[in-house]
Amino acid sequence: MYNDWLKIGPITIHGYGACIAIGLLAALFMASYRGKKRKMNDDIVYGIVFCAAIFGFLSAKIMYCIVEWKDFVKDPLSFITSSGFVVFGGITGGIFSIFVYSLIKKFNFIDYLDLCMPSVALGQAFGRIGCFFAGCCYGRETDSALGVTFHNSLYAPNNVKLIPTQLLSSAGDFINMALLLFIAKRTKKKGIVTACYIIFYSVGRFFIEMLRNDDRGSVGALSTSQFYGIISLVIGVAVFIVAQKRNKPALEVVSEEKASAEETKEDETV
Repeated sequence: MYNDWLKIGPITIHGYGACIAIGLLAALFMASYRGKKRKMNDDIVYGIVFCAAIFGFLSAKIMYCIVEWKDFVKDPLSFITSSGFVVFGGITGGIFSIFVYSLIKKFNFIDYLDLCMPSVALGQAFGRIGCFFAGCCYGRETDSALGVTFHNSLYAPNNVKLIPTQLLSSAGDFINMALLLFIAKRTKKKGIVTACYIIFYSVGRFFIEMLRNDDRGSVGALSTSQFYGIISLVIGVAVFIVAQKRNKPALEVVSEEKASAEETKEDETV
């Protein structure tokens, strides 16, 4: 797999960067399209995507430096030169940046977060395809017919059949996106889509980590992402429970008002 797609003089277009750019644009267009259908502010949607992309990138890099702190202490410039990121750090930073942006622009944080979560999964799906082109985030050796052999990778072992964890992750992200869109059409409860994204991604990432074989840090017997995945799963479940309880009273009030209105109409008819 070649990561260098096109060379124009001194400029080289890399598959990894190109896929991230494609994912970002796809996420932006999806969020904008769905937001317009819901009469939501398109300028805010663009601002959210911009903030999440910038601060998500920075926080993913910062988290990577924290995980690999020994190498970072030896070479502080690795913050700029290294290609490592921690996705959970990016998700955390992205969500926090949206929250801060909501305070500045005074819009409903949860409404717009729910809107953007399927787009986040879509962007991640393209990003993992980029990982495949680069050869990073590679899997364990395998004899399976589904195994992939790299011959020109700077990261994955070459000439060895490996589990294509990048493509499995991408497929999982596309499925996550589809499930979130399905859920978004069938619930009006605020926070449910966000909670489901966190839960689905955490569970999927935990199991994908079992198949990976790249150096990505560890916390005891768990990889760094598995450790954060457990924490984020607990947070996702907590958000889901709170969203269910928080929305339930409002629905009951609506039901009572509707029933009262119907009784009044019956009395008037009689």
